[in-house]
Amino acid sequence: MIDLNFLGRSNTKAKLKKTYTEAKVSYLNRIRWAVSMFYFGMGLCFATWASRIPDIKTALHLSEGDLGSILFALPLGQLVIMPFSGKLVARFGSNRILIFALSLYVFSMTNLGLAVSAWQLSLGLFVFGIFGNLSNIAVNTQGVYTEVLFKKTIMSSFHGMWSFAGFMGALVGLGMLAFELTPYIHFLIVAGIVFLMMAFNYKFLIKAKETIQTEKKKLFSKPDSALIWLGIIGFCCMASEGVMFDWSGVYFKDVIKAPGPLVILGYTSFMIMMAGGRFLGDGLIRKFGRKTVLQISGIMISAGLFTAVFFPFVIPATIAFMFVGLGVSTIVPTVYSVAGKTPNVSPSVALTTVSSVSFLGFLMGPPIIGYIAELSSLRFSFAFIGVFGILIAIMVSRIKAIE
Repeated sequence: MIDLNFLGRSNTKAKLKKTYTEAKVSYLNRIRWAVSMFYFGMGLCFATWASRIPDIKTALHLSEGDLGSILFALPLGQLVIMPFSGKLVARFGSNRILIFALSLYVFSMTNLGLAVSAWQLSLGLFVFGIFGNLSNIAVNTQGVYTEVLFKKTIMSSFHGMWSFAGFMGALVGLGMLAFELTPYIHFLIVAGIVFLMMAFNYKFLIKAKETIQTEKKKLFSKPDSALIWLGIIGFCCMASEGVMFDWSGVYFKDVIKAPGPLVILGYTSFMIMMAGGRFLGDGLIRKFGRKTVLQISGIMISAGLFTAVFFPFVIPATIAFMFVGLGVSTIVPTVYSVAGKTPNVSPSVALTTVSSVSFLGFLMGPPIIGYIAELSSLRFSFAFIGVFGILIAIMVSRIKAIE
């Protein structure tokens, strides 16, 4: 099997200065807030784009198959930069790369609103994917450094901020639709907001001294089987999540026939429950256990998607998408937590393996939906993804590492 650890050929160690390790709690909280705002900014950009996909699809006269092909440009850009992102962050510092990459991520988002043809939108999404992945590696590196300073797990709250930004992005999108503003004007307004957040918080990003130790690693190696199964669970979850990001608005517009601004109601309800689930997930797992929570989460994904398919009306579909959002909220963070504790495998290698397999679901889900919808219907394609939740529940019951 091909080694999925794209960055495994170099181990990066960071040394935090005493300025941080001996800092007062108030300063550490300011650092945590600054890093949270960069997570929020990234989530806001992605949600802003996702909220206007139906309008851009209509403006460019795209079919479901056309849109599916174009959407593949974004993950292609992410895949192209993925082998280099970690090395760039290690070489130039996560704080510098984050400022640089997020600035260009915001700029590339605004350019998506200027597309007047399919090839322009494809090129714009390709660039958007490149800087999105680079920002993602840099901001998660900052998250790891901050977690070290606090000496407790806080990564889930950072991802919760990303999800909360998704909800806010959908809410802002609803307002922009109500005022009948074009996607470009909408994107420019959001860009101004994100740049302001960056201006007030970039000075509090952690500056860490990094040393790189090169390792010789075979291109072909056999990963731990438990990690592959955890990755497949993540794949099913992130495929469902990616479909909701890119296709929920289109589903509400073309299948549900939601009037006017209500077209993004499904996306909004999904994001609210996903964000809420991530903030509450740790408590639920402590009370009921990982296995039970993951099994229920998988069933909720399937139940939600099947409900939206069989009852294509505004109220049932909105409730259904809330179930999907709550279902996907805890799966990936829990899978990553289990993977990081795999015996005889370093946490970085384990997490990279699992996240790489999982990420493929996020990349492949939306384009596959477009192709299936072109061959049959959008409702059938959502039913197809709905099966993934059942698979998650079955796989969880068979993995001993999840207790």
